[in-house]
Formats: sequence, C-alpha cells, structure tokens
Amino acid sequence: MSIVADATTRVLRSRFAAALATPHGVDRYLELVNPMWAANEVRARIVDITREVDVPGHPPVATITLQPTSTWRGHRAGQHVQLGVEVDGARRTTRVFTVSSPDSKAGDRFTITMRANPDGVVSRYLVERATVGTMVHLSQARGEFVLPDHVPDHVVFISGGSGITPVMSMLRSLQRRTHRGRVTFLHYAQSPDHQIFAAELEEIRRSGYGIDVHLLHPELGDPALSPAYLERLVPGYRDVPTWACGPAPLINAVHGAYDGSDALRVEYFKPPAVGNGNAEGDISFTRSGATAANSGATLLEQAEAAGLNPTFGCRMGICFSCTATKLEGTVRNVLTGETSSLPDEDIRICVSSPEGDCAVEL
Repeated sequence: MSIVADATTRVLRSRFAAALATPHGVDRYLELVNPMWAANEVRARIVDITREVDVPGHPPVATITLQPTSTWRGHRAGQHVQLGVEVDGARRTTRVFTVSSPDSKAGDRFTITMRANPDGVVSRYLVERATVGTMVHLSQARGEFVLPDHVPDHVVFISGGSGITPVMSMLRSLQRRTHRGRVTFLHYAQSPDHQIFAAELEEIRRSGYGIDVHLLHPELGDPALSPAYLERLVPGYRDVPTWACGPAPLINAVHGAYDGSDALRVEYFKPPAVGNGNAEGDISFTRSGATAANSGATLLEQAEAAGLNPTFGCRMGICFSCTATKLEGTVRNVLTGETSSLPDEDIRICVSSPEGDCAVEL
C-alpha cells in the first residue's frame, strides 16, 4: 500500500471521519461511490461462478470466486466466513461458508464452494441466481479448524459431502507450500457423479507426490469408515494427526474409530442428531416477553417456533452469530453433551438445549 493510500485509510477509519458520517458511517458513503471501496467493512464482488456438481433431481454445487475489498485480512486454510446477501430487496441474510481455496493474504481473491440447500436462502441465491458482478457482504475469516504452522510429516484428511471444503483448502495449501510429507485423503460421496472437485482430485490421485487419495462411494460397494479399514490404509492411524469434516453420521463414525485420540480434530458439517433430553419446564424470552413450554429442542429452534427471529449464521455452533445471554437455567451443548447452569452466561443458542426452566435474552 502506498504512503498516500495508507494515510487515506487511516483518515477514513478515524473517529473524526466517523463523526462526519454519522449516523450512517463512512462505509455507507464509500459504497455509494464504489462498492469496492471500504474503510472498515468487508465486501466482495463475485468474479466467477463454476458448477462443480449438477445431478438432475439433486441440489447443484458451485464454487464462487470472490474479489474482496482491501479490508479483507486473508484466511488460513480451514477457516470460514459469514456471507450476507440482500435477496429481492429483503433484509440482508447471512450464512456461514468455509473457504475452499488455499491460504490467502490481505485483499487476495478466494473461493467458497457450496451446495444449493433446498431450504436455504443464501446458498440457493448464490448457486442458482447470482451473476458475475454481484456484491456480497463478508466477515473476516474465523475458526480454529486449521493446520498448525509446522505441519507434521504425515496427516490424514477425512470428509464427506460438502464437508470437503475445509480439508480441500488445507490440501491445496499444502500443495502450494510444496509439503514434502505424506497426506492420506479419504472422501465419501453419494456417487461418482456427486463428487465435488472430481477432476482436480483425480489429477492429484494420478500424480502421486505423497498424496494418497481415496474417493469412496459405499452405495457402490466401497468400504464404510471403520477401525479395520483405517488400519489397513494407515497403520497406527490413531496417532496420526487427522482433520475430519462432514455430516453427523460420518463424524460419529470417525469419533468411534479414533476412540478419544488426541490426534483427531473435527468440524461438523451440521450438528449431530440428538435426543430432546429434559423437556420439562418453561422458556422465557425476556426481551420479547414471549414464553413457551420447553420442547427440549435447541433454544434457536424454540425461539423460532415462538415466532421470534433471532440472528444466526451457521446453525452449527461455529460462527457465534447467535450468541445470547442466558439469565438463568441449565443448558446442554448438543455437540459435546456438557451442561452449564451459570447465570448471565453467553451461549450459542443454535447448539444449546435447555434442561428444565430457562430464561434467555431474546
């Protein structure tokens, strides 16, 4: 960045500039002049949309290439972003997507890869309706599901379905770094036609260079994930650093196979199916004044059932968009099973299920 540009940025981010722009903020005025100008916010322009999977009767998958504003600080492979769009003039809707491209630096282009969720507003819009030139709103990259600075000589990646995106980002980053160790990559897809990044993975599989790729389709007779199968592929696998991401059934199988090993790191593609637990008592949503009989579902689901519209992003306990203050009561984390009864506690309502009476600021 030039001295003049750096000085301009400092001025635009100053309290003086913010006071002059009140009540709208500096970025509102910059956006009117040029959507790619920003002092604090992060926005991006779509520069490419590539269909990865398009099977008739199934939701398509696409990779979206984004050119962010200079305020983008870059990402580490495995991290995610919150992405917001305004569809048909409605209020901005935000969802969380994992970056699928290698590590990026400030201002670098990057990609996200997503399935057009039939019930999703943002993913369907981006895959089916957005065009090159469309502007979107972003957060900075977040998340701890990342590779260490010093990558071990041998790593294992396990993914299923759309859960391939963070580990693909890691694999691409290792290729860029010319990692000289060994990578064992296992991915489960419904069928070869549903395989995301199929051509690229086939090229990697053929080229070798220390990367052992296994594209698995159990419906066609390929083996399901099991301790015996993993041991055949990677003897002593429980001691090999492993990153796994995918739907709940796959991650449950991974947990079972690794049996509490410290070498395992996981990220759920969506929360695992859980029972309703203790469904006694009442829920008080103190800000709105609404109350409801506790159904045992997550507080986010119960708030929505009561007619409220709390802010949320991922519904997976990853992005912290849905954090709210629990004033009293006990909640259970549906991902870990841990319970907490602390008063005035900030919780993620998308993965918190109340045990008995509970009051939360919504």
